[in-house]
Amino acid sequence: MAHITKCRFCNKTTLEPYLDLGFTPHADRFPTLEQLEKPELYHPLKVMMCKNCGLHQLSYTVDPKFLYQEDYLYESSITKTGVSHYHSFAESVTKKFDLTKKDLVVDVGSNVGVLLKGFKNQDVKILGVDPAKNIAAIANKNGIRTIPDFFVSHVAQTARKKYGPAKIIVGTNVFAHIFDHHIFMKAVKILLAKDGVFIFESPHLSHLIQNLEYDTIYHQHLLYLSLKPVVQFFKSHGMEVFDVETYPIHGGSFRVFIGNRDVHKVQLSVARMLKSEKKGGIYFIPKLKKFGKKVHQHRQKLMNLLTDLKRRGKKIAIVSTPAKGMTLLNFCRIGPEHVEFATEKSKLKIGRFTSGTHIPIFPDSELLKRKPDYALLLAWNFAPEIMRGLSEYKKKGGKFIIPIPKPKIV
Repeated sequence: MAHITKCRFCNKTTLEPYLDLGFTPHADRFPTLEQLEKPELYHPLKVMMCKNCGLHQLSYTVDPKFLYQEDYLYESSITKTGVSHYHSFAESVTKKFDLTKKDLVVDVGSNVGVLLKGFKNQDVKILGVDPAKNIAAIANKNGIRTIPDFFVSHVAQTARKKYGPAKIIVGTNVFAHIFDHHIFMKAVKILLAKDGVFIFESPHLSHLIQNLEYDTIYHQHLLYLSLKPVVQFFKSHGMEVFDVETYPIHGGSFRVFIGNRDVHKVQLSVARMLKSEKKGGIYFIPKLKKFGKKVHQHRQKLMNLLTDLKRRGKKIAIVSTPAKGMTLLNFCRIGPEHVEFATEKSKLKIGRFTSGTHIPIFPDSELLKRKPDYALLLAWNFAPEIMRGLSEYKKKGGKFIIPIPKPKIV
């Protein structure tokens, strides 16, 4: 665990902080009743930008073993929206690169194997790599071959020896989580075929700034990605970004295609996005500091709304407890004095408590049993699907509070 003094991409010391969310606990660690008796670790959560290459990053690194190998509870297969997105991702990549059953696709940070199941449906060879042993065990049990480890050189060498070079290496919502990108790139280069493609998909920084999505900032997300620093980073590793696509998932994401230099034709989409980022001012410090002020104003607005509802005798619950929701609860200091309970679809989280704020988590059915007046919806990126699934609660007079980009009642 360490404070960062040099940029994670270009190694320069030109780092300028612009947003401080205080100290927060591990956003994917949901304590059990027994664990509530023990101290909970809090770490600084501050974002800064490298003035040399433009990379936005956290000022502090939490030990990845603590984040991913001790009781990690994130499952990627919970929403239909997510599953459908990953399956169409697999279909589109298979078509784009004419993959056949001889080609190997490796997913880094493959979780329970949702994306790989999509590739399996396309009849290509698959392999997952994920450091969370409990999650990798679920994937293996479901027939998705997964190595329970971090993606480093020796893992890549073993995989190449056993399964051959990878035509495609993918990382969805994982490139921003990597502890050391230079170590990661060594592994990519060992496993990737000469004409192979590395693809990552991640939320794009411009949406975070534009739509005040500050809750997506937590310790697993070491980087807040945009194209300019990514292009420079891959160039320094002898590779080039040759295409980029955008998708609405997770509040607005970009999918980046990278290959060895001069192997793939560079598409116009790359120059277009670089131009759009420049125009959007996401590398302009005064704009970023203004964003930091807006985040603190948002906390005040949300707290005013919840306090007012409580004063009027209204009962409030929480629906969905994603990691981003833990940033929101801890930064805004929303605890059992504001909300009565939380509900979840994930069986791994039911019966536990929210990190830091210790609100008890029940199944979604608790909403109909206890009929709170309002439900604060923390997984706002899947709001339409979640609200459809809870239409019975809505019919009985329940209302939803969507917190981002500004608190609103639905």
